[in-house]
Amino acid sequence: MDLDIPPFECCRVVNQRATRRAGYGERQRAVLDPAGWTAARDEIATWTGYEPTPLVPLPGLASALGVGGIWYKDESLRFDLNSFKALGGAYAVLRLLVREIERRKNISGVTSPDLLAGGHKDIAGELTVTCATDGNHGRSVAWGAYLFGCNCVIFIHENVSQARQQAIEYYGARVERVPGNYDDSIKHAAQMAEKHGWYVVSDTSYPGYMDVPRHVMEGYTVLAGEVVEQLDGARPSHLFVQGGVGGFPAAVIARLWEAWGAERPWASVVEPDRAACILESIQAGEPRVVGGDLDTLMAGLACGTVSLLAWEILAEGADDVMAVPDTGVGPAMKLLAEGVGDDPPLVAGESAVAGLLGLIAARRDEEVSKKMGLGPESEVLLIGTEGDTDPDLYRDLVGQRGESVRKRQ
Repeated sequence: MDLDIPPFECCRVVNQRATRRAGYGERQRAVLDPAGWTAARDEIATWTGYEPTPLVPLPGLASALGVGGIWYKDESLRFDLNSFKALGGAYAVLRLLVREIERRKNISGVTSPDLLAGGHKDIAGELTVTCATDGNHGRSVAWGAYLFGCNCVIFIHENVSQARQQAIEYYGARVERVPGNYDDSIKHAAQMAEKHGWYVVSDTSYPGYMDVPRHVMEGYTVLAGEVVEQLDGARPSHLFVQGGVGGFPAAVIARLWEAWGAERPWASVVEPDRAACILESIQAGEPRVVGGDLDTLMAGLACGTVSLLAWEILAEGADDVMAVPDTGVGPAMKLLAEGVGDDPPLVAGESAVAGLLGLIAARRDEEVSKKMGLGPESEVLLIGTEGDTDPDLYRDLVGQRGESVRKRQ
């Protein structure tokens, strides 16, 4: 394996799955079911600018890593937000607005075209949605509020970059910075929402708050449904997917589990070692909170508390969990930007390369690869969850701007 990725300082792996239940069960369907993700797919497919993001084969990278093939789902091209998060927050905003308008007016059948045309301003214009964010989720919520006509206040913690703040403000949201880490900003957003009568649109769930995060996850399943259709009968043997609060990997695993049952890919959830809440929870057998400042380059994954809804799926659906350091983030981004062999150049942000780092770590450790069944015949699915959502940081880490990479595609 000849890749310009420095050795990792550490890589923790919890291999939890000796045997796997074949069927997507009732416990999981109580969180996400086909009716919910079908509704999300049918709705989001009507939005201006929607099209499935590319599923890109990377034979050069596969050869270098000693696997049979790699598919890379490129979310840098998702709407104008350049992130998979566009599918979740904005969809949840829509569902919330429809619910409130129908409840307050005692009507049914409110649609997104109604709201896009400026209908129901008397209600929508009085409502305020809010959330805490590391960047991309808040941007999606702000975009949804902008599209569908409500107000928006977003809370960011002290380590969120100025570029990500400006990207949220672009859609007319008011952004407030609060001390502490991501989990602190979640608590602050909930307090402000209760004080002012705002509606929280969070991508993480907790006791008493389940419906909105479920809608966020339903939006994420659209991505996995696209993958199933794009593979057209082919099936990856392995999935390396980013962690965060868990909503995204749970949505992807759920959708592939329902589609392929026992033949679903071996699912490895990958987190920053400074924010490995899913790994710690899997190891403990119950949800656990990771403390500290959660300071990692992989800002979109800087989460210390696993979502309870996600846990219901990950506890049985994740085959292992990995924690990787920041050391390889910049080199992995640069690797994708340059392409290996004849592979096309790809714009991948800091959080987008976590799955790739997990794959590299596994291939560098013979014992880990053996436990995963990962080898020369393996077909691997990676999901590049974001592009250059912080353009200046991307330039600093890769040595060129995202626009330069895209010109070579």
